[in-house]
Amino acid sequence: MNNNSRKEKYISLAHGNGGRYMRELIDNLFARYLANPLLNTQNDAVTLTLEQTEIAFTTDGFTVNPLEFPGGTIGSLAIHGTVNDLAVSGATPKYLSLNVFIEEGMSFEQLERIVKSMAEAATEAGVAIVTGDTKVVPRGEGAGVFFATSGIGIKKNGLTLGMEQIKTGDKILVSGTIGDHGTAVMLAREQFGLKGDLQSDAASVFPLTHSILAIAGLRFMRDPTRGGLASVCHEISRVIQQEVHLYQAEIPIHEQVESVCEILGYDPLYLACEGRVVAIVSAEHAPKVLAIWQALDAGHNAGIIGEIRAGNADVVLETELDKRLDAFMSDHELGSPWSDVKERIISNK
Repeated sequence: MNNNSRKEKYISLAHGNGGRYMRELIDNLFARYLANPLLNTQNDAVTLTLEQTEIAFTTDGFTVNPLEFPGGTIGSLAIHGTVNDLAVSGATPKYLSLNVFIEEGMSFEQLERIVKSMAEAATEAGVAIVTGDTKVVPRGEGAGVFFATSGIGIKKNGLTLGMEQIKTGDKILVSGTIGDHGTAVMLAREQFGLKGDLQSDAASVFPLTHSILAIAGLRFMRDPTRGGLASVCHEISRVIQQEVHLYQAEIPIHEQVESVCEILGYDPLYLACEGRVVAIVSAEHAPKVLAIWQALDAGHNAGIIGEIRAGNADVVLETELDKRLDAFMSDHELGSPWSDVKERIISNK
């Protein structure tokens, strides 16, 4: 635990945003007391073996404001989020549990719309909600409704995906534009006087993950939810102690997302996605994964956006400035000190 964490006495919203503070909270409090051989806080789901069948088991909680947004509701989001944690673990999602916490005073009309959207998402994803529980909390002690879910999926025996599989030279892929969900939710709040027709990317990623499970060079998959693409990359670099090198020009970003981020000062790399997959694949097999994804409706904007490099545990964003400096140095046959300048520019990002 770092010095800042030791001085903190109270939980803040930052402890739930998917970034460093949340990681420290999990590692230094929950994992410290609840550690056991099966608990791995780096994975979205745990693999269990029951009568020679491998299953994946995951759990999640869902809060969002507003409860309904362009492209979904908190109900469909709960289904997609749980299904996706199973899917990126290499499992076929099957069964979900549902715990509901309703705030006194919520309208039946809105709750019905949300539950209806949940049912539609579950049917589309091919999963069944098989058990659950409902509680009502006093007025003012909730935000309309919260959901907590757990999910079970079936895995192919022997399939191993994880950060420990990642190797130097592996390529980083993303299945589509990033930050769509986070931006759509911000626009729906109408706090900044901005409007747009951007839809959340919230959807099941199972078609994307299932399509590449047979690829021998597949190392790792993750859905970049809270904290977005950048937080996933930072977690990878921290675990593998190597450089995660991203190509800014290759990262797919919707024009509306870029515009909103420029106006409000947000970084799209840190905005949540709810229907995207980040995959680490061997350099040899990355073009095949890209071709498979781009042939699917959900993956036509997929791209190879970076690679794993030997070096410090950093996330480096290679910008257009870096490319222009490379070209300038090559055209003029310049070495040091220009190469030293370039190295400092990259390392200080």
